[in-house]
Amino acid sequence: MTPNSRTGAGRRSLATLICGALAAGGLAAAGVTALEPEAATASSHREAPLISGTPQFDNTDLYAFVSPDKPDTTTIIANWIPFEEPAGGPNFFTFADDAQYDLRVDRDGDAQEDLVFRYTFRTHTKNDKTFLYNTGPVESLDDPDLNITQSYDLELIKLRHLKAVSRTKVADDVPVAPSNVGKASMPDYDSLRKQAIHKLAGGARTFAGQADDPFFLDLRVFDLLYGGNLSEVGNDTLKGYNVNSIALQVPHSLITESHEQPVVGIWSTTQRKNAQGDFVQVSRLGNPLVNEVVNPLKDKDTFNASAPRDDAQFLENVTGPELPKLIEAIYKIPAPDEPRDDLVGVFLKGVENLNRPPHVTPSEQLRLNTSVKPAAEPKRLGVLDGDTAGFPNGRRLTDDVIDAALQVVEGELVGAKNDLGDAVDANDREFGKAFPYLANPTEGSRGPLAKGVDGGNDVRSQLGDALRPAGAEDTDDTALIAASAGAGAGGLLLIGVALMWWRRMRRRAY
Repeated sequence: MTPNSRTGAGRRSLATLICGALAAGGLAAAGVTALEPEAATASSHREAPLISGTPQFDNTDLYAFVSPDKPDTTTIIANWIPFEEPAGGPNFFTFADDAQYDLRVDRDGDAQEDLVFRYTFRTHTKNDKTFLYNTGPVESLDDPDLNITQSYDLELIKLRHLKAVSRTKVADDVPVAPSNVGKASMPDYDSLRKQAIHKLAGGARTFAGQADDPFFLDLRVFDLLYGGNLSEVGNDTLKGYNVNSIALQVPHSLITESHEQPVVGIWSTTQRKNAQGDFVQVSRLGNPLVNEVVNPLKDKDTFNASAPRDDAQFLENVTGPELPKLIEAIYKIPAPDEPRDDLVGVFLKGVENLNRPPHVTPSEQLRLNTSVKPAAEPKRLGVLDGDTAGFPNGRRLTDDVIDAALQVVEGELVGAKNDLGDAVDANDREFGKAFPYLANPTEGSRGPLAKGVDGGNDVRSQLGDALRPAGAEDTDDTALIAASAGAGAGGLLLIGVALMWWRRMRRRAY
């Protein structure tokens, strides 16, 4: 938890908005307690006991922002499968076939979804007699050498009082961008990424596939809050890991209630098919870190199976959060007084005069005012630093939600000024300028041995002769095969791919 530089004016901006909200109508939980909790069964990265054992269904992060290059549209990004090791073959990372991946939109602030964008996936295998994900270099999404592929359908469901009034299939059998096996297998991965961007009617676009995990933070907060002495801050724990992403860009007019009411609430869910053939919700995500560090163990699985309209049952976790007490115990920084009505205002209602809908029902959602134009120079602390186009008004890929959340939890909005943070201020990979904005995934061949350093040349010299076909001259391709062997299990896959590629090229030559 380290200091962050910022201007005093920006620092006071969100506190001023919140103070205005407190004066205008208070943040008492009268609207919350009227909610009726419902029965539930079992996101963020491995944040709850049940979902941590089924990563295909684990929603890691949700983003929603006004598209910087198309400001008449909203972009929603949801990620699944935490900690994807790039070289994790031969079974690389796919969406589950027995799941519904949903993006849910509340248009009027009543804590009930009015729109659901539902993604369902199918896996296709060309040759089940090989262990390979791909049997040669992949140049396109329909390349015969891409052995394992996925496609998806996208359905738009419109609801009234939680009852579906219409269902429209807006995309059918759209190809998914594959896992980035490595440079030998996918020499131009960016081309594959672009082929997976699919245009929809009305100027909307959709994408599904692997991406660099855009969440940047030091997760060693769990080791007694960075080692108990701040000795463990500053390392981006998620650097080099990938996720599976769904991205959707739609006109504001499709998801908002009206020009007069431009605020929407957004959350994502995963439903998994149970033994009876019914789909049951097992993962839910709105604001970051809620289920990870706000809800205690007894509530985590219940939260993942619940809906925003059920959130009265979790209110005391917000008004009496555990994290400030832990910080006080370890670092002697006094915890703000309870009940924490400031947190209720920001995270359950939205900020007054910014992203709070009229007649709002308090609930945990990522709320976005679609009428706020993108910032010319986004600030990583978002609204806390005077940038009203950023978190908690939606969430952009560049928003430093760890630092912003730490400072708010430690009382920034109630007079306890602080500059707490984890010393990780940006993602390790640069984000894109156009949809889907996510950075390309780290490739499986990115290990040091595959790059010919730290012993890579020794591996090449030891294995080069063994892998060179009889009578063949030494070529760059043979060297690549040998170098790839040093990458362990990922290297074995590349060896197989390269050998098949060499044999195919040899057959073509004759």
